[in-house]
This record gives sequence, C-alpha cells and structure tokens, in this order.
Amino acid sequence: MSDADADIEDGNRDFIRDTIREDLRSGRHKAVVTRFPPEPNGYLHIGHAKSICLNFGIAGEFGGRCNLRFDDTNPAREEQEFIDAIQTDVRWLGFDWGDDLHHASDYFEQLYAWAEHLIEAGKAYVDDLSAEEMREYRGTLTEPGRNSPHRDRSVEENLDLFRRMRAGEFPDGARILRARIDMASGNMNLRDPALYRILHAPHPRTGTNWCIYPTYDFAHGQSDAIEGVTHSLCTLEFSDHRPLYEWFIENLPVPAQPRQYEFSRLNITHTVLSKRNLAQLVDDGHVAGWDDPRMPTVSGLRRRGVPAEAIRDFIGRLAITKSDGVVEAAMLDHCIREHLNANVERRMAVLRPLKVVIENYPEGQTEELDAVNKPQDPDSSTRKVPFAREIYIERDDFMEDPPRKFFRLGPGREVRLRFAYFVTCQETIKDADGNVIELRCTYDPETRGGNAPDGRKVKGTIHWVAAETAATAEVRIYDHLFADPSPGAERSFLEDLNPESLEVLSDCRLEPSLSASNGQTFQFERLGYFAADLDSTSSQLIFNRTIALRDTWAKTKAKN
Repeated sequence: MSDADADIEDGNRDFIRDTIREDLRSGRHKAVVTRFPPEPNGYLHIGHAKSICLNFGIAGEFGGRCNLRFDDTNPAREEQEFIDAIQTDVRWLGFDWGDDLHHASDYFEQLYAWAEHLIEAGKAYVDDLSAEEMREYRGTLTEPGRNSPHRDRSVEENLDLFRRMRAGEFPDGARILRARIDMASGNMNLRDPALYRILHAPHPRTGTNWCIYPTYDFAHGQSDAIEGVTHSLCTLEFSDHRPLYEWFIENLPVPAQPRQYEFSRLNITHTVLSKRNLAQLVDDGHVAGWDDPRMPTVSGLRRRGVPAEAIRDFIGRLAITKSDGVVEAAMLDHCIREHLNANVERRMAVLRPLKVVIENYPEGQTEELDAVNKPQDPDSSTRKVPFAREIYIERDDFMEDPPRKFFRLGPGREVRLRFAYFVTCQETIKDADGNVIELRCTYDPETRGGNAPDGRKVKGTIHWVAAETAATAEVRIYDHLFADPSPGAERSFLEDLNPESLEVLSDCRLEPSLSASNGQTFQFERLGYFAADLDSTSSQLIFNRTIALRDTWAKTKAKN
C-alpha cells in the first residue's frame, strides 16, 4: 500500500492533499514546498495555528519542507518582540523550519528590480493621486473605476519618478507605484493595485536603507517564487487576490511558478480572531497583554496551561474546506480537557477555604496519607499528603440547612475526606454577622484511607488540605473573554466583553507539593485544571484555571 493510499484509509483526505498527491503523481512537482508567512505586527492566534499545522503538517506528510517567512513589508507596525514571539510559538506548537527562515526583506532588491521591469514593460506607473482620490477613482462593485490622469506617463518619466521615490525625494503618501492592469475589471484587486508606497520609517532588519516598501500583494507571490514554494496555502479572504497573484507570476521573470490555494479560516464562538481587534484589546487595557490567558493568542493559551498537543488535536479535527464556518468554543475545550485528563496528575486545593477543627484528633499530630496521582491509571504513582487536626475544606462543601440531595457536609452529617477519614460536623462557629467561619467535627479513626470497616457508606466525598502545611496562593479563574457567542455581530465587539471573564481569588490553600510546580498543569480535585502562571514564584504562588471539569461539547455531540 502506498503512503497516499494509507493516508486516504486513515481519513487524511481533503482537496489540498488531493491536489498535492496528483501534482506529485503527474510529475508537476518533484517535492512539496509550503510556507507560513506571518506579518510581525502582533502575536499569533489560534487561527494562525490552523495555518501552521496545515503548512508544516502537509510538508511533513509528503516529505517536503515548510519555510517560515516573515512578511516584513510594513516597518511602521513591526517589532522585534513580535518576531521573537512568532518563532517561539511555532516551535512550541511542535514545528521547526530548520534552515528555512526567510524574510520578505531578504528580497527587497530583487522586488525593486522586478518593479522596474514592469515599468519598462509599460505595466506599471507612478501615480500622484492621494489615497482619498484613489478610492474615488477606483469605482465600486457595480461601477467601473476611472483611469488616473497619471496613468499614461512615459516609461522614462515613471522610471525617473520611481528612482527618486527610492532616493527619498518625496514625502510619505506623495506618490505610489501602481500596476497598469484594468480599471474596469470586475475584480477590484485588478484595478491598478498598489505595488510600492513611500514610508520613511526604519526597518527592523534593513534600517534606513529603504524609504519605499512593497505591498503584501506584490511581495507575496514573488517571495514564493524565489523560495521555490509549490503550494501557497492561504485563507479564503485571499481568493479574490489570486488573479493578481497569478498576474504578477505571469508578467515577471520569476524563477518558479507557485500556485495559490485557499481554505476556510478558523472562526470560534465567543472569540475574535482579527489581529486589529486583538491589538485594540491590548492597547486599550481590556486585557493584561498579548499573552493574557483570556486571549486566543498562542502565547495566551500556553500561559493558561493549554498543551500544544491539544491545539494540534483540535486543528486536526477541523475540516479543510472552501467554505467558512464557525466552530463551537466547547470543541476546543473538549480537546484541551481530554488531553489534560489523560496526562496530568491530580492535587488537592481549596479555593474558598472554610476552617475545620477535628476535635477528637490528637493535637500536634500530623500523619502522611497516600494519595493517587492519576486515579484513571491503575499503575499510577502515589504521593504523600499531610493530615492534621486543622484542615480547610471548600466553603461550598458545607451548608447549614442543606436540601435533601446535598450530599456534602452539614450539621450532624458524615462525609468522606478524600484519601483520609470519615468526619461528622458537630458544631458551627459564626462571626458577629452570623457567617459561618469554622466547623467543629469529629472523625472515625477506623476509616483511614476513606473506607469504613463496618461497611457503612457515605454519599459525599470532599477534598481538603491540612491548615498548617498548606501553601497560600492566588488563583485566577478565567472564562470566555466575550459573553456573546458572536462578538461584534450586532454592535461593537468591545460591548460584548464579558465583565466576569476573570475572577481573582487571593487566599487559596494548596497541597504543599504545589509550591514547586514549575509551570506544570494539574487537575485540582473536583475543581478543574490549573497551571502555574509565568509570574508564580515560591514566595508568591499564582495559578491560572486552564479549564473547568465539565465537558458540555462531548455531551452535546453524544445527544446528536
């Protein structure tokens, strides 16, 4: 069986892979070369992760290579911080470009030469129209555009003006180089698109060598050709740009003939994936930065404790199609939860502590109890957790007047302490306002490990931590950044921000072993999955909730 047949049997089949298989079978290409071309003007988000997984994944499947190429053609918005973050994110997702790291700026001299080639061929001209005038002349979807009064300049005049643009003679916006194609075209992108604009801004790599910069449309296809890219994979919004991509390839002496293919972009409920909108969230202080755990950025997901494997699994479940759709955020949550449940260890933590004194437990005594790290794994290791007379339980695990189906602690009720003993609440201690601040309980010493030798059963099991040895921590509870499933659909996306997307709990009590978690993710028993924050230290523990325990997506799929 061939590798291609094996891929089909495994369900690894979509229109892009089918195209590549046919190209290799027919001899059109001897090897596959893809590329991931981010603009270094922000951090990558999970939509980019789809493109990363597709481009690098396809290259790996077909024994080819994937280039990482920075589209650094707009220095006014680009920063080294973004360049570094993009490389970190791609590597963290599990991919490597080897020696194939490129920049559009590597090709500035060649791109300039090709721009002059178009001028000499009568296919490009320097225009003096302002940006507002260009919009007016461009026409509409139902009306053709009008030729610029500067469209018929001579080749000699255009070359002279273009070279003077490069020399820095004109201010920003004074002139622009445009392709001479068709102002009456039904495709707006072919109505004499811009090739070069004047921008007196230093570039992160070329410094002040240039004051004119190519547009994305002009640089993209030619960079693909220089690098020998065979399959240039873009999202659907570039479909209308493909005729322009092909026009440049056909009208320039490029060394290769790449082709562009478009696939559906990723849209997720309760999420915005516009880099412009994400930048506004950061710049306006709605979030703590690009790596805020509520952000859909790769760095934000990583900081929240989401494993790279879960993101790759999520992307792998998405269909590669030619039509856009919206994916439920719960599907991503399911992939995260499924991976964490299978791989991370459990610990006990009390987020809203209520003190419990076990009156018949010897004062000053501490014992070490065995706790299983992965209950779902029969071969799992165990750890020691300290138990003493004073412990903390979750405030929600006690009710003074519990309803019939409340199986946790209440006056006169007996429950099991996880890995420890049966305890019974005998008395409540209240403050001056009548709030319960402490419980007095007794324990049955014959129930060590959580089992009664007389066979009696209790319906409730709750978690706890020993008061004296517990670590104190700040825990951040994250929820969707946007309350509306379709933020911005009916109004400004900022109006759909969820005011309850972050809750900070400052007096949480954790198992002492969690004080040295070193960025690991754990399941806090009965509470969810939590990861140590980047800012967490041994003296100031900070944990972020990665995700809650409940899986609504899996239940919904089961019903369907």
